[in-house]
Amino acid sequence: MHHARTLSPLTSLRNALAAGLALACLSAPVSAFDTAAEAAYVVDVGTGTVLLDKNADQPLPPASMSKLMTLYVAFEAIRDGRLSLSEELPVSRHAMSYGGSTMFLDTTDRVKVEDLLRGIIVLSGNDACAVIAEALSPDGTEAGFARFMTQRAQQMGMTNSRFANSNGWPAPNHVMSMRDLALLSRHIIQDFPEFYPMFAETEFEFDGRAPQNTQNRNPILNLGIGADGLKTGHTQAAGYGLTGSAKQGDRRVIFVVSGLETAQARAEESEAIVNWAFRQFAENTLVEAGTDVARADVWMGEADSVGLVTENDLTMLLPVLGDDKVAAEVIYDGPLEAPITAGTKVGELIVRPEGMPETRVPLLAGSDVARGGFAIRLKTVSSLLIKRLQQGPEGTL
Repeated sequence: MHHARTLSPLTSLRNALAAGLALACLSAPVSAFDTAAEAAYVVDVGTGTVLLDKNADQPLPPASMSKLMTLYVAFEAIRDGRLSLSEELPVSRHAMSYGGSTMFLDTTDRVKVEDLLRGIIVLSGNDACAVIAEALSPDGTEAGFARFMTQRAQQMGMTNSRFANSNGWPAPNHVMSMRDLALLSRHIIQDFPEFYPMFAETEFEFDGRAPQNTQNRNPILNLGIGADGLKTGHTQAAGYGLTGSAKQGDRRVIFVVSGLETAQARAEESEAIVNWAFRQFAENTLVEAGTDVARADVWMGEADSVGLVTENDLTMLLPVLGDDKVAAEVIYDGPLEAPITAGTKVGELIVRPEGMPETRVPLLAGSDVARGGFAIRLKTVSSLLIKRLQQGPEGTL
């Protein structure tokens, strides 16, 4: 039988957990951020708490924000020794043909990989992306590199991403979701800390040939709010977007917005999201690892119930204003049949802070429950038979 149990709020977290009735904390409801973006996603990196989800899984044209995938693949190649920062790469006619944001490369150039990386990160160079793509492509073409990027993205869990090129040039089947972009950003930050500082660089002058394209387009880098990345994007189809990250103290937030109407709207929305994420939420430990959240009925066991626990502390960001209650629910299929091994996943805890996306956490059996002996099994079966005999035609007593 499927059991869904709503946890009624209590004022004491410790008592609530012991009683298996509720989760309580020091914070609660807040209105979700009212973004003008077509799609948006905001996540606190340390706790994994999703603060905002608006069409976050919808595949959309990512424009230059998809350059982050090209960069990630390049970083992997450097780490694996397949590419070096000092290596000089040739520029093909195809790479030179790109318009839009470029490094103004031509076929007489051989460009260091390190310069190409900065050309992509700071200058958003479409041509630089194509040079990297052709160097790393399985078949030497940008299209082949795009197919490789799509496969690599799927391996990383970016299930709503497909690439037709290396730089986000408009194409019908070139899409990413906001959640995928946030996941990719987290990988860049955590997997390649040696390269991530490049994303905070505000200026890159590549041999002086393009004085009109030397400034990083990220509008929040110099605002004093801890912003240190990552990538803007703009096409007519995609509108104005930004994949951004900011760190204040021990907290880091990653956010993605897309579909804004102007560059100014993108700048204002991004700054507002960062301030909202840091000022309106505080970190709270809702559940301590190994502490019973609830108890589940057990069938044919030496014990008639078992505690349900989380593997790790459940720490979430919750609004700083409001009352002291958080809605939560325990779900499990039961009664659970013995024998049960401690640590086995047997249920799920769903936490639903008002105005925020829900969080789901696996619940594990807190202890072993051996299968009952003959006497226990006989007693259980007998009790069930007696109960059924006592029930009326409609199944009521």
